[in-house]
This record gives sequence, structure tokens and C-alpha cells, in this order.
Amino acid sequence: MKKVFIDGEAGTTGLQIVDRLAALPGLVDVISIDPQKRKDDDARQAMMAEADVVVLCLPDDAARAAVSLADALGDDAPKIIDASTAHRTANGWVYGFPELTHGHAEKIAAARRVANVGCFATASIAIIRPLLEAGLLSPNHAFSINAVSGYTGGGKAMISTYGDGGGPAFQLYGLGLAHKHVPEVMMHTGLSRRPLFVPSVGNFAQGMLVSVPLDLSAIENPPQLEALDAAFQKHYGSEGSAVRFRFTPDADEIYETGRLPVDPAAGDDHMDIWLFANETHQHALFVARLDNLGKGAAGAAVQNLKLMLGS
Repeated sequence: MKKVFIDGEAGTTGLQIVDRLAALPGLVDVISIDPQKRKDDDARQAMMAEADVVVLCLPDDAARAAVSLADALGDDAPKIIDASTAHRTANGWVYGFPELTHGHAEKIAAARRVANVGCFATASIAIIRPLLEAGLLSPNHAFSINAVSGYTGGGKAMISTYGDGGGPAFQLYGLGLAHKHVPEVMMHTGLSRRPLFVPSVGNFAQGMLVSVPLDLSAIENPPQLEALDAAFQKHYGSEGSAVRFRFTPDADEIYETGRLPVDPAAGDDHMDIWLFANETHQHALFVARLDNLGKGAAGAAVQNLKLMLGS
């Protein structure tokens, strides 16, 4: 079996990856560093030399330093999946979102350096990219993105606050309007105009909803709803896609009630996308639902790992 070293195994994403790999017996041999040496660069580099693939579950600066340790191994350097933000727009790295466009999964499979997609970016790109690829909206369109995530996406401090029974029921954050996921959204959708992104967190552990509203009446030569549907069916219609797409005519409970809860996403490594529409007002709303620790983090890392291992 191929050996995998998770640098940062004790963190939230690292633990989730370990759990997922344990549920796939025979896929890989996860090798672990002595907890007393997890900050010892020589010990970490020795683990990297032993591994076929290293998964980095570290803060950005630590991830960059870890890549330098791996690069120093020369021809013995392992393949790397970086779950941080550090390399998502960097040259020489393949973006770890297999559904980005047709043929992208094959690029991940052949890569030695893969930057795992961010959780908010996963949904934002999944909604916006098909619209631009189909030519239905301009790269200069003024998109707004609204999102709510479980508190496990907010790092150790937020997890500690909410996990101890604290934290408000709901709060907006990132109100400096410079969220770290915006650059990767722009690069990997092809947007030329910066979208207005407003993230928030709720008092629940896992799951997220990301919504992108469209006022079709404000768009010159606006796309018809049928064209929006066709663009998404073309992009995600292949069997086995990690994105399950549903369109307005579906007569399921969500469309009947007009309510979309976040909780069914927890523990699921797939993503659902819905299109809600009001033809009278020429308004459309795309909503993606996923688990911020699943398809938005650990689940995506395992998906990329399987591609890189040819399994």
C-alpha cells in the first residue's frame, strides 16, 4: 500500500481525514509521527521521505515551510496535498477541485502538488464557473455571495468558544470584505471583477449554505432559466459527479416548503446545488449545501488523494 503522512494530523481537518481513510481499508497506510516530535523538522522530514503522499493540515506559513522541507528531499520528495490557503493561487500547483471543469480530475491525478479547495470557495466556484463557461454571464458581472458555516470552519479559537457552550446563535464576520477565499474564487472561476462575499457562522458544528442571487432584470441580454439549468446539467451531469444538482421543477420537500435547512449536509462528502426562481420578478437564487469539513475540507482531500493514487 502507498504510505500517507498527515502533517497536522491532530487538527480538525487532519482527524477527519484519518477517520475517512480508516473507513477505506486497504487504500493507504497512514504513518504517524511521534506526538512529541510533531514540531521537530528533522523528524517531519524523515516522515516525508518515507511517505508517497503528504497531506498538509497546517496554517499557511507552516504549510509553506513544510513544502520547503519536502523540496529539500529532491528526487525523494513525496507528492503533496495542501489543505491550507497557502498555495491555492500559486504557480506549479494544481487546484484540488475535481469538478472545476471537464478533464480537471485527470490533472489532479497526474499532479505532484495539489492545493485543496477552500470550503466557501468550493460552493462559490461550483455555482459561478458553469455560468461563465457557458457564456451566460460576463466575468465582469457583479456577483454577491452570502454564506453561513458551522463553527468548525472557524479554526481553533472559534471551535473552543462554541464547543464550550459559548458563542452567539449567529454572527457575520470578515466584515473587512477581504476574506482569504476570494482570490481563489476569482482565479478559478475566471472572474475579472471582485465578488462581494459576506460570510457568517452559526451555532452548529458542521454544514454550510452558500447562496448566489441573480437579478436577471438588471443584466443586459439576461439568460433564460432554461439556459441556467442547461449549463449546470452540462457541467455536472456526468455519472459519479461529486456535485448532485437539482433544478426548480423537482417536486421535493424543499421546493414545496420553500425552506432549506443546513443540517442534512453534516457528515456528507457530496454537495447539492439548487436553483430557486421567481419568473415574475426575474429573480434567481443558486444555493449550494455541503459539509465544511466534508466536501469543504477533509472529504475533498481524500477525493484528491484517491485520484493521485489512481484508485
